[in-house]
Amino acid sequence: MIYPENFESKIKFDKIRQLISAYCLSDMGKELVDALSFMTDPTAIQAALEETGELMRICQEEDHFPVSFYHDARPFLTRIRVEGLFLEVHELVILKNSLEALNAIIRFFRGKEEKYPRLTAQAGNLQMFPYILQRLDNIISKYGTVKDSASPELNTIRHAIMKKQSGISRRMQTLLQKAQEEGWADKESAVSIRDGRMVIPVPSAFKRKLNGIVHDESATGKTSYIEPTEIIETNNEIRELQLEEKREITRVLKRFADDLRPYIDDLLPAYGFMAFVDFVRAKALFALNLNAIVPVFENTPSMLWYKAKHPLLYLNYKTSGKEVVPLNLEIDEKQRIILISGPNAGGKSVCLQTAGLLQYMFQCGLPVPVEENSKFGIFHKILIDIGDEQSIDNDLSTYSSHLLNMKNFVRYASSDTLILIDEFGTGTEPMLGGAIAEAILNALNDRQVRGVITTHYTNLKHFASSVAGIENGAMLYDTHHMLPLFELEIGKPGSSFAFEIAKKIGLPKEILDEAAGKIGEEHVNFDKHLKEIIRDKRYWEEKRKRIHQNEKRLEEILAKYQKELDEASKLRKEVLKEAKEKARQIIAGANKTIENTIREIKESQAEKERTKTARTAFEQEKERLFDENTEEEERLKRKIEKLKNREKNRRTKGQQQPGQIETSQEDEKEKTVVFKKGDPVKINDNTVGEIIEVNEKTAVVALGALLTTVKLERLTKLSGSQAKKLKQNKPQTGYSNYLENISQKRMSFKPDIDVRGLRGDEALQKVVAFIDEAVMLNMKDLRILHGTGTGALRQIIRDYLKTNPVVGHFADEQIQLGGAGITVIKLDL
Repeated sequence: MIYPENFESKIKFDKIRQLISAYCLSDMGKELVDALSFMTDPTAIQAALEETGELMRICQEEDHFPVSFYHDARPFLTRIRVEGLFLEVHELVILKNSLEALNAIIRFFRGKEEKYPRLTAQAGNLQMFPYILQRLDNIISKYGTVKDSASPELNTIRHAIMKKQSGISRRMQTLLQKAQEEGWADKESAVSIRDGRMVIPVPSAFKRKLNGIVHDESATGKTSYIEPTEIIETNNEIRELQLEEKREITRVLKRFADDLRPYIDDLLPAYGFMAFVDFVRAKALFALNLNAIVPVFENTPSMLWYKAKHPLLYLNYKTSGKEVVPLNLEIDEKQRIILISGPNAGGKSVCLQTAGLLQYMFQCGLPVPVEENSKFGIFHKILIDIGDEQSIDNDLSTYSSHLLNMKNFVRYASSDTLILIDEFGTGTEPMLGGAIAEAILNALNDRQVRGVITTHYTNLKHFASSVAGIENGAMLYDTHHMLPLFELEIGKPGSSFAFEIAKKIGLPKEILDEAAGKIGEEHVNFDKHLKEIIRDKRYWEEKRKRIHQNEKRLEEILAKYQKELDEASKLRKEVLKEAKEKARQIIAGANKTIENTIREIKESQAEKERTKTARTAFEQEKERLFDENTEEEERLKRKIEKLKNREKNRRTKGQQQPGQIETSQEDEKEKTVVFKKGDPVKINDNTVGEIIEVNEKTAVVALGALLTTVKLERLTKLSGSQAKKLKQNKPQTGYSNYLENISQKRMSFKPDIDVRGLRGDEALQKVVAFIDEAVMLNMKDLRILHGTGTGALRQIIRDYLKTNPVVGHFADEQIQLGGAGITVIKLDL
């Protein structure tokens, strides 16, 4: 049950329908959008959501999903159920294109049962209709006309028409030439068409000179258009053939309708599937634009929403670059009704509409803009009281309309009902209205209903805080800047900030003081305490936030120092290990020197000179060891300093700007080279280019029409004059020459060629070269002037055109532009 009747316009769901319809490719998809309705069956809701979710993935991941020719052929398929009726040519074209699209959709879902189970199941029982498509291919050309080969009779008729038209064209040219020679017609005149008949323009003074029928005159009356007597009969024959052609086309269409009639019962469900795909695709595209998800849900009347956003507000803000403040909302068995209070223009009504619109969208099978961890429930009734429903015709005041809604709420509401009431209790004397609203709220709570209610009444706030099942909520307000924050906080009532807003607007102080005295100190204190609680809560929340940030920073600093300490400890161990090893080597060498000295003293039996010499050698070795030790200490100091510099460079490496190459610190001669976008540079092979984009180690360089990525070390920065000089001295590349030649040829290419007077082989060779050049330059519309003559040259050229696969179509030029003397070609490129 949805109440009232204009529920959708109240919550703005009618605008959601319009936005989804805009994504439809066909009217049959829009019809399904219009039929979108509220569902309470969990299976149906799940199916609709999963189908939309699958098509959302298709729109994001698949590149070749068919999205063309979603035409509705059902109206004229239904029409031809009657014997004797047939489809018109344009209807055949619609049928052909839509069947090809339908087959493409069915082929897309074949073999994808695991990836898209819901949509594949919908497409599983449909047929491909190859026979009908084959028949349509035999009848309709790619240009949307009936083919000559649609029937042997039609082919014969059209060839006869072409033959007679060609003969008339030649004869008319002869008569026109004769009239020009006799002076009856102007030299610049040409054959014209009047009422579908070929005529010769003749000055009115000479119209008696040329035997025939006058079909028309110019606006000035100076020129008469005459159909020569000798071709009247042939023109009549052509007209009869054209009528016969029409009758034959009708026979072809009737035969096709007879062949198609047995398949109509199978075709109609296929078009129903196409409408379904169009409808679900529109829902998917709308959901992607809304950044919506397919939520988790359960079959209970509950809500657990995180960061829910009003769809229309989100789309409106999206275009202007603003952000919507999201809504967190929880309704369950314990917290059944949320009573929201707060200042005017603080977001209470938007909060209420968001709750109603998102729940309704979900139960219509649409994805919703909430966080992934949100959970939806299912309500069997949604009852709303939003806006003013006063009516002069029904003698209803604003308050009477609200009371009428409340009567229906109390009558129909139950535990599976969601109620949404805006400005509860307003419209009458506040004390009485507040008392009635409190009684109604108590009755709704006794019925275990779920809902969201907004109010300014203090007695309702007190009631909500003292009764189980109802929870106060507040729209937050910045009391320092006197601005609404549009955030909903559950657990405490909100202040209306009436005095603060009035003070900000500039209402005199004496008026505010008098008003405060009238409402009583108790009421003012209640509102004051609410504001103090809000202020203190906000202060402590900011305090806690700063403490949390400081703790996080402290943890990062401790981790950083611990890492540096570990690295220093590791470095110290390495230095000590190396020093010990060196000391061991030094001690070993010293012991060896001492032993040698003692041995020499003993061997010389303490001779004075030998002892003195040995002592001197010992002292020298001692000094050498001390020198080596000093050098080793210096070497270790340098090594430690080098390790420190390496660590310092590693930390500052991330700060190096892209495109900047730092030279070694030891090489003071080299300078830092900075490359910027637009700089002329030279690559190692002396190729000159211009920098388009600079990265950390590479740059994108434009070399004429080519782009290439080059390492920065391979580039040499040039001045403007150096680059210009190198470009002038360097020959142009073959690719550049090719592009320049193609451009020049395209500018000079003429789509007409004249082969009159040439022998057959010469003309054919010239035509072949002409078509090859047109293919190379991507020129599709060509004309070959071969004249009429005996027709041999025209036949040779057209025999060749039939065998050339790039020639899509060729025919005579229009009669007034040359007729059979010129062949018009359409290349299939």
